[in-house]
Amino acid sequence: MKTIVALLGSAVVVVGLVWMLGMSDSARRPSSVAASTGEVTLGGMDSTELHLYCAASNQAVVEQIRREYEELTGTSVVVQYGPSQTLLAQAKLTKSGDLFLPADDSYLKLAKDDGMVAEVLPIAKMQAGFVVKKGNPKHIDSLQSVVTEGIQFVQANTESTAIGKVTKEVLSQSGQWVKLSEATDAFRGTVNEVATDVQVGAADAGIVYDAVLHSYQDLEFVPIKELESASSQVSLGVLKSSRNPTAALHFARFLTARDRGLKHYAEHGFQVTGGDVWSDVPELSIYAGSMLRPAIEETILAFEEREGVKVSRVYNGCGILVAQMKAGQKPDAYFACDIEFMKQVSDIFPESVAVSQNELVIIVPKGNPRNIASLRDLTQPNLRVGVGHEKQCAMGWITQNVFREAGIQQELMANVTVQTPTGDMLVNQLRTGSLDAAVVYLSNAAGSAEHIDAVAIEGIPCSTATQPWAVAKESKFPQLASRLFEQIGSTESQETFAAEGFRWQLGQ
Repeated sequence: MKTIVALLGSAVVVVGLVWMLGMSDSARRPSSVAASTGEVTLGGMDSTELHLYCAASNQAVVEQIRREYEELTGTSVVVQYGPSQTLLAQAKLTKSGDLFLPADDSYLKLAKDDGMVAEVLPIAKMQAGFVVKKGNPKHIDSLQSVVTEGIQFVQANTESTAIGKVTKEVLSQSGQWVKLSEATDAFRGTVNEVATDVQVGAADAGIVYDAVLHSYQDLEFVPIKELESASSQVSLGVLKSSRNPTAALHFARFLTARDRGLKHYAEHGFQVTGGDVWSDVPELSIYAGSMLRPAIEETILAFEEREGVKVSRVYNGCGILVAQMKAGQKPDAYFACDIEFMKQVSDIFPESVAVSQNELVIIVPKGNPRNIASLRDLTQPNLRVGVGHEKQCAMGWITQNVFREAGIQQELMANVTVQTPTGDMLVNQLRTGSLDAAVVYLSNAAGSAEHIDAVAIEGIPCSTATQPWAVAKESKFPQLASRLFEQIGSTESQETFAAEGFRWQLGQ
């Protein structure tokens, strides 16, 4: 059996202490680069200093991005490079730092499970395989070729590095790990050390990520069939320990922007997809049905403040919003009052997800002076009824479906004196005495319990509307929109929806 060199557990503690001392010292230093572009920086905020824990596999590309960001904004980014597990341990031990960029998402999941991470921004993928000298002089192209005598083989540590962890998991599943482990001459502290061993001739081959070799001109990456499934998703996490999360998110958006950081990632051989367009203060446009405003407005305001961005929102009847979109308006995201009105713009929003449900009710003045108990009662003589406009809002469209299913559409519509694009208008008219009854969403009535009563509509399934969310396929800010949606799906947001009369559907 070949000798296995393992990392000493105490190294984690030592490096952690060095990191804490480094951070204490750096906190006293001025920013390393002054702003020179004249641009507004950090959404108008003063320059600051950020601390990033970053996997060694990303060092070459992150250094390039860091320098570009510092020159653009004047903000200093202090980076600690090392094995992903070691960095995770440091962040957990010190309870400090702003950002965490491991080589594999599994470490971000661990950090999130420990309550350490607030936001996660996807970056790219890396593929594991063999590294050999240029031209592959020893013809190493399979696991079998490295377990023969005379081949010096190295790997990254399986406990502290992402690639070591991923390699062991994949090969253990196929029953090949023990054989390769026994053929390994040394386990190194980082994936970069593995590449360096091969470069200087200390090893004939090793296991690395393809993107790592961008800086090693004398080395070659060899895809290995046995490692086809050994890939890592690289993402950036914003730590809850950050003292300035808005600044941290600003840098995170820069690093993950398709025309900024991701451009460099692609140049370094990472498999890049997606990403937002870079903007110092991006403006996200949202169209939403009027009934959703009470449920999402506070969440949007908090999102704007934390991210340092602007969210322009247009609340209106979904029929009106759909007409505007068909006329050429294309918001980044759309939160519809009902699935039917999402289907009408499926060319703009091909993928949607149901978030909540809202049911139609009959509202009447407090005490119900006309004794209305069902839809049939809305047909009584001399009753002034208000409904939503069928072509201007989802509420009106669903209302007409309900009337038809109940078999009283023509008779009931004879009493309708008002048709509006939003339920709030009907609530206001009922409260001022202009109407005797109206058909609105339960959420429209939720805030007026002291003035009105709500009567359930029984036995008609189509009286329930489902509210879907979608991001436009042509949005310049799909990741920003997705993070807003994560906040809309948060536990706090669910409680707001419930308080406003909605039933939660997301994840059900």
